[in-house]
Amino acid sequence: MAWLKCKELQEGSSLYLLRNEDQVLPQATLERIIFLPHYDTLIRSGMYEYYASEGQKSLPYAFAELIDNALSATSSNTGMRTIDIRLLFDESMGKPAVVIMDNGCGMTSKQLNSWAVYRLSKFTKGKSTFSKLYVRPDPVPRSLNSDISFFGVGGKQAVFYIGQSTRMITKPACSPDVHELVISKEEFERKEQNKEDIYTGFIRNRKTGDSTHVTEEDERFLHGIIQEEAGKPSFTVVVVTGVQLEHITFLKQDFHLWTRELAHLYHYYIHGLNGNDMRASYRNSDCVSNIDIQISLLEKFPKMPRMVNLREIDNDMQTLYINASADSFEFKAYVDTEGTVEGILRYHPFLYDKETYPEDPFATPEEDDCAVHNHTRAKRPIFECFWNGRLIPYTTVSEFDWCALPKKAGAVPAECYSRISGVLFTNDRFQVSTNKLTFMDLELQLKSKDTLFTRILNGQEQRVKIHKEFLQWLKTCHEKWDKQVKFKGFKGTITRMDVATKKMQFPWATFSSIEWDGKTYKAGQYVKSQKTVPIFFGSIVKFLLYGDHDSDVYATGGQVQIAMEPKALHDEVKTIPISKIDRVVSNAAIKKGIDDELAKLPEKLKVSWPEGNPWTENDVRPAGTPLGPLHVEILNRKGESISRIPSANQNGRKALSVELKIIWHSPNGDVETNFYIAAHASKWAFWFRTMENLIKLGKYTLYLNTILNESNTTVWAGNQLPNFKLDFTITEGSAASFVVGTVNMPLHVGVPFNIPLQLQDEYGHPAPPPPNLKPILECNPDSLKVTQEDPIIVENGSSASFDVEVHDIAGNLTAHPKLIVRCQRLFLYPIMLPIDIISVDCSNTGAGTLVLKPITIKNIIGEQMVKATFDIPNQANVTPVLRDLRVVPSTRVSRLEVCCEEGEVSDVMVLKDREKISWIVGDLLENLYYKLYDEAGREVPLSKEMAQMIKVNWTADVNVEELARGKLPNVSVPTLVNEEHFYQISYKDQLVSVDTSFIIVPRPDEPKNLKAKLTETTVRMGEVLQGDIYLELTDQYGNQTPMLNPSCMDSCPLTVDADGLDKESFSYTCQENNLSMLVTGLRFKPCLPGVKELLFKWRDFEEHVTIKVTAGVPAKLPLQVLNEQGIETPFVLQLVDAWGNPSPDQRVVVTLRPSSPVLKVKSSLTSQPVDKDGKASFRVDHVKGPKGEYAVAFRGTFTKNPIHGPSVKLMILPDPNKPVKLVVEYDTHSVFPAGGTLPVFSVSVVSEEGSTIKNLNPANISMLMWKGESSGPRPPQGAAQLKCSKPMADEKMDSFYFRDKVIPDHVGKYTIQFVMCMDKTKGHLYTFLFPALVYRTLVQDMSLKIMDVYNNPAGLKLSGRVVVTIKTSIGSSEKDQPLFEGKSKSVQFHLANGESHITNLSIMENSPGQDAKEYVLHFRPSISGFSRDNFCFSLCHLLDVQNTKLMSELTRKKDQLNQTINIYKSLFETNRQLITELSNQVQDATNKESRLKSELRRNSINISQLSSVTVEALISQKTAEMDSIKLQTRRVCSMPDPFKGTPDVLGKIGHLALVEDDDVAKVISWHLLGDMDCVVTTTTEAARKVYDHTQGKQQVMPLDTVPLPHIRNGQASFHPIGNPVFARELLIFPENAESCQMVFGNLLGDTILTNDLDSANHYRKGVVQSKMPCPTLLTRQGDRIRSNGKFGGLQNKAPPIEKLRGQVFGAPLPKQYDTLMVSYHAFYGLSVESAREPLLLGDNSLA
Repeated sequence: MAWLKCKELQEGSSLYLLRNEDQVLPQATLERIIFLPHYDTLIRSGMYEYYASEGQKSLPYAFAELIDNALSATSSNTGMRTIDIRLLFDESMGKPAVVIMDNGCGMTSKQLNSWAVYRLSKFTKGKSTFSKLYVRPDPVPRSLNSDISFFGVGGKQAVFYIGQSTRMITKPACSPDVHELVISKEEFERKEQNKEDIYTGFIRNRKTGDSTHVTEEDERFLHGIIQEEAGKPSFTVVVVTGVQLEHITFLKQDFHLWTRELAHLYHYYIHGLNGNDMRASYRNSDCVSNIDIQISLLEKFPKMPRMVNLREIDNDMQTLYINASADSFEFKAYVDTEGTVEGILRYHPFLYDKETYPEDPFATPEEDDCAVHNHTRAKRPIFECFWNGRLIPYTTVSEFDWCALPKKAGAVPAECYSRISGVLFTNDRFQVSTNKLTFMDLELQLKSKDTLFTRILNGQEQRVKIHKEFLQWLKTCHEKWDKQVKFKGFKGTITRMDVATKKMQFPWATFSSIEWDGKTYKAGQYVKSQKTVPIFFGSIVKFLLYGDHDSDVYATGGQVQIAMEPKALHDEVKTIPISKIDRVVSNAAIKKGIDDELAKLPEKLKVSWPEGNPWTENDVRPAGTPLGPLHVEILNRKGESISRIPSANQNGRKALSVELKIIWHSPNGDVETNFYIAAHASKWAFWFRTMENLIKLGKYTLYLNTILNESNTTVWAGNQLPNFKLDFTITEGSAASFVVGTVNMPLHVGVPFNIPLQLQDEYGHPAPPPPNLKPILECNPDSLKVTQEDPIIVENGSSASFDVEVHDIAGNLTAHPKLIVRCQRLFLYPIMLPIDIISVDCSNTGAGTLVLKPITIKNIIGEQMVKATFDIPNQANVTPVLRDLRVVPSTRVSRLEVCCEEGEVSDVMVLKDREKISWIVGDLLENLYYKLYDEAGREVPLSKEMAQMIKVNWTADVNVEELARGKLPNVSVPTLVNEEHFYQISYKDQLVSVDTSFIIVPRPDEPKNLKAKLTETTVRMGEVLQGDIYLELTDQYGNQTPMLNPSCMDSCPLTVDADGLDKESFSYTCQENNLSMLVTGLRFKPCLPGVKELLFKWRDFEEHVTIKVTAGVPAKLPLQVLNEQGIETPFVLQLVDAWGNPSPDQRVVVTLRPSSPVLKVKSSLTSQPVDKDGKASFRVDHVKGPKGEYAVAFRGTFTKNPIHGPSVKLMILPDPNKPVKLVVEYDTHSVFPAGGTLPVFSVSVVSEEGSTIKNLNPANISMLMWKGESSGPRPPQGAAQLKCSKPMADEKMDSFYFRDKVIPDHVGKYTIQFVMCMDKTKGHLYTFLFPALVYRTLVQDMSLKIMDVYNNPAGLKLSGRVVVTIKTSIGSSEKDQPLFEGKSKSVQFHLANGESHITNLSIMENSPGQDAKEYVLHFRPSISGFSRDNFCFSLCHLLDVQNTKLMSELTRKKDQLNQTINIYKSLFETNRQLITELSNQVQDATNKESRLKSELRRNSINISQLSSVTVEALISQKTAEMDSIKLQTRRVCSMPDPFKGTPDVLGKIGHLALVEDDDVAKVISWHLLGDMDCVVTTTTEAARKVYDHTQGKQQVMPLDTVPLPHIRNGQASFHPIGNPVFARELLIFPENAESCQMVFGNLLGDTILTNDLDSANHYRKGVVQSKMPCPTLLTRQGDRIRSNGKFGGLQNKAPPIEKLRGQVFGAPLPKQYDTLMVSYHAFYGLSVESAREPLLLGDNSLA
């Protein structure tokens, strides 16, 4: 009998004994299974429950579940029932937490266990082993029995919806112990990973106040909570941690909202039976609640804690309903299921101008009605529903038949039915959902015909006709509580065309007055508006009331027409609701408001004169006096500057301007001389420029008038706009000229006569003579005289002066007005200088002096003549006078000359201005001198004062004494040839400035170096270096020299040398054009790539350059992997048949195997079957091995037959960034005296490839030192740790240096270890032992003194030497005597004044001597004429060479054994991983086979009759059926799609979706007809390529650039017909579903599909009446209703599907095909797993 090895049987497994594997069961068998729910059932249940919260924040309802449990726990308390909710969001006390505490009865450990069981409700607890049988509480009013912890679900759902973990802490009154239970998602995941029982745990039983088990930092807050347990008889604490971030944000930001919602939920538990009636002055103690719910939110300081008691919240809806009601109607309802409902209806009356029905203060307010300020219930449900006293928030009851609005008008107005609110209180006979958010069928049961309603009156139940009683109560409320407005003084009925709605334009009754809340308002009365924009005043015209009225009437609203006041501002009548009349304002306030409005009108003009030249009333000004400029402002009564007429309407504000007129009152009548209109400007208001045309004599008037821009009128609202008037007079001006009158003839010689003169102003008006007017009669000049005579000598650069006189005809000196004498200086040819003109005024004296400007002639040569002409320009009869000027050269400096003396005095080189001098680079130009010359060429003697005026530009350090001798500073020639330098010398005094300059052109020095220029520094191996190499000879400064030429090249050849250089391939030529040598053809033979040094040598010149040699032309393509790294990209293998066709046979198993045993390949899967597509994927996570080339082979097996696969070559490379060892360098000849300083240690980190690793953190390198030898790789506990020092400037930057480290003071054997730690787990060591000198030191520091017998110094005058020797012990031979350092037997030390200092006395390394033998050290003084005893002490010589060798040998053997152990461990670990992997694959195959068999059973296939043959036959049968279905004719989209398959292209829209129904396909395809051929791409770049390829003809759509409208809050606003559905939901996407949903969401939007046109119109009507936008509607019949409501016509009717010309969505395969595909995959998977399992079991056995 053969035995099959298999894994150990687990408990509960079924064992079958079979004869063979294929044996058919003789009869049916039973297999035991366990199907526990997954823990997600518990931790995710809250999410599934509360996320369906109709768009509301569901977190308050999760808190409500925990409050329900607390209310149930405290139901038996006789005193106060306290529930404390704490939100602990203070990070300093731990992670966020939510704590719910109550002082209820607590739980025993069994009850706590019962709480932890999911869905163990109070009805099933009695049947379990945990609790007693449930007893329903007795009925109480409003069902406030606290029996609301019901299903065993809510608490668990709530805590896992709020957070990730919960801790239950409870103590019952009957027990001294506290019971504690922790349930968390993290614990569930850990148990699942460790394959432990999920639903098991432990309850901790501990003492009160004991918090020693709380050790986590995140739960520090628990210590304080546990300390509060002291003194409490019973309690329960729920601690929720792991609170979700979005919950924390909501709890903080909306604290007032969710606490208000909780106050609404538990309103009657908090406030008692009658609720929170704040109007009641006395409350019955029976109705007062003893429940106290406190909520606090604690955050980190400085944020203050927030606390609220739910009893203090006064704005929850039930509080608003109760306090806004005027009367109530109580009733009861009974149903067949023993269910009892208590109900209350409340009436909220209308008070004059507003409804008192309460509105939610946090809801969006509705707009005001056009006629009445309306805030009624409208279409909202009447009743909120409470279950056992707790609100069920998502269930409301709209109304009952007996309280609904009747279809016919009755005695009660219709609006009264919208003024009622109500509450229903049910007991637990009515079913609610487990999350207590909705009732199951409450409204259906209450509206049943069998439901009995009774009324409660004064606490007594009465069986009456509820409809009649309700109608009477409603009528009484209307008559008693509604306060309405009385309209009086009916005038008639009118039609209002100002009303937008046509049906509301008629009839409107008009009235003259109203009575409103005790006040009467009449026509003509002044009133003020409120809540209008803007607020205005006015007088009442009439009152308006919509309806057919003919006398006085009461109504709830109306409108009033008001004529706005003041009329000067508002010529308008407004109609507003009467509710917007301000009833509080007084008549005085209204009058003041109207007066304030009048004060805004323009009152006066303010005229100012900006330039300070004001004209006053009746002012007299001379002709031509400028008027203005004028600055005008329009002021109102308040003194404010305005530019427009104020108006309530922005468009009604009239712009103002200012008009200016000037009228001249001439003898012939008024004449308008000036007319301007100034518009308003923001900076200067109204501005008029200066007017200078007032030259006519007479009276004038200036008018300034305010006018309207539109009409230029000066009147507004019957009133004159402000104006200004100014009268003034213009008279003649001052005398400006005169006219000679007629002289009386005849005239007689010697007889006086008169000449009449007539004076005039500048405008020709007769003017009076000015005061002190003296007429003068003068004679004319006749000649001009110059006193200086020719010739006149003038030095160049100086000036000359001339005295001139004007004589009359008699030769007398005469004066005359405007008598100007002028001198013109004329220069003779060839001197080209400008004409110089000067003049002198001789009007007063007739004489004057003319001083010419200095005469300056550049480069004057000898004497020059200049002419000077004197004349009087305005006296042409006066003859000009000529004078000659002789200009001679001056004695001032005019030229500077520089010279250079070379050797002999006679050898002098004069440097010309800007002369270029060629000089050797870097040389010094010396012996420079300068000379100064005047204009005549005479040398000017030098002085110290003149030397201080000499400046040079090449140095600031000048010697004045040398400059006084004419010597200039030396000039340093530049070191670069291409740098020409400019040098300048200048002389400058107060009168002249001269300079000269020269330029030095450097030339190269003698050749010094050979320099190479490379255009390319990288070359491939075996290839010629691209680019040229130029060699040139340079001087010491790097300047190219002209020495290289063809003749010298022939005499001495060039040599080139480098490692691996092909010396036969290069050549060189001489380049005459650039005096260089061109080297070409450099090539390297096969060698190690890297940086190579080229040596060029010619004559005695050498040049070294570096060339980077890289790998040659690619010839191989190995896959390179760094050692101990992985390959990120997985290997994907495709199974193919013999002809290369893909084969999906999943019975083939593919295995990954390395080619060499030294190559270690780690992969998540080393063998696996191919998938359904015939593919297998392997990811290599880790590759390890020596450097070299390897191969990874993939082999397949099919029914134990091998299938050859590919082999991938790998090149294992050492990791250049992986450190493997430390290299330490130091001075090996150093000595180590105790207390001294260690030598500098240089530590380098070597990588796996042998290179030094750079850029490491110095903190990772440490130096450890301890006493004794190393006992292993780890240092002892007390080892001293030293850090590295910063490298010096001359040290390498890739090494770490340890310097200035102190040697220990105590002599002994020490160990130094260098450690590099890359992280906490990896490091590299280098151990270093002190050299033997530490142990060979005999005397470190010792002083010897010669003393007498009394221990006094006795050798102060003795000097000589101290000889130190070692004497052998008894029995030792002479050859075993130890020797001192240097192999000497004795050592001498200097002795002075009887004292010697002995330092660093040591024996030599590997000194002779016997181990552990004692020797004597002798100190003998050597002094002439002196002999005394020797000083000696013994020493023990330790020779540990043999011990060291033995220790080394043992250490080597230990390392070998450790290496062997590691190899075996690796082998065992590999085998263990292989066994585990194969076992998991067997288990997966078994599970998959069971799942496939279950799926076949669901498809009604008998599994017991299946065999490998029948399975293959069934696979063939299903395949044939699917192929036949594929061949059937079905609708396809026939549009060509040439871009399909292009990268980032999804295809045309018509090909992206399938539609099953023909009619639906037709209408959607027609609706999208313009977009069917649009190409959809995932990127804009791909869309652009398609666009460019088609030259813009193809439309494209890139992708990188909701509930139905009739459903709101989960409830339908109306009941639609025709099965409306979103059109996009009928599309089937065979591939790229997410992208296609985005496309059609953009194209179709919210387009809806219905059955026919009638249902579509019905749907649109319902949506529009709900005040929501309606999208486009399509029908299955092919009709379309656009979003604007338009339908009909050919453009809104889909054509037959044949006319779409193939642009129609294709049809999917029939559903029968999907069913066949499921069966096919099940059969095929079963076949694969059946073939695979024996193979896996065989591999497992082999392993």
